[in-house]
Amino acid sequence: MRAKRSKDPWSRPIADLVGPIIDPALARRGFGKSDVILYWEEIVGARIAAMSQPIKLQWPPRGRAAATPATLIVRVETGFALELQHLAGIVVERVNAHLGWRCVYRLLLKQGPLEPRPGPRRRSEPPTPEIVKAAAAATGDIADEALRDALTRLGACVLTRSQREDGG
Repeated sequence: MRAKRSKDPWSRPIADLVGPIIDPALARRGFGKSDVILYWEEIVGARIAAMSQPIKLQWPPRGRAAATPATLIVRVETGFALELQHLAGIVVERVNAHLGWRCVYRLLLKQGPLEPRPGPRRRSEPPTPEIVKAAAAATGDIADEALRDALTRLGACVLTRSQREDGG
């Protein structure tokens, strides 16, 4: 029996695509995998993730026992540091549960400003029929049908965006 194919074979979460690419860079910072950084919000929750970012997973020196767990270093907003200190046990449990083994023993907090995160992108609204007609009128003289259609769609999107930015 054949496995069902998804309707869109190209749609995959960006984390699945980025993970293998950035894993070598993160390994130098102590992270064996990119999971902790990519899924930080899912691991600790939106409220804690908004005020903190994982920086480094610090392992003990090699001379110590091999079973000694690591320390997760987290940058935290100054005003939220005390609260995160009280929640450290829960954060450690969640990280270990996500990784599937007792990797992290303790949390080390570094107070300071977080790196800015990109905000959520707004979905663009589809162009109105009037805007599509205006764009089609502007591209009506183009002989190549495929080019004319592409420029009409582009023009309609540009006109919609400019209308939205003008407040009208």
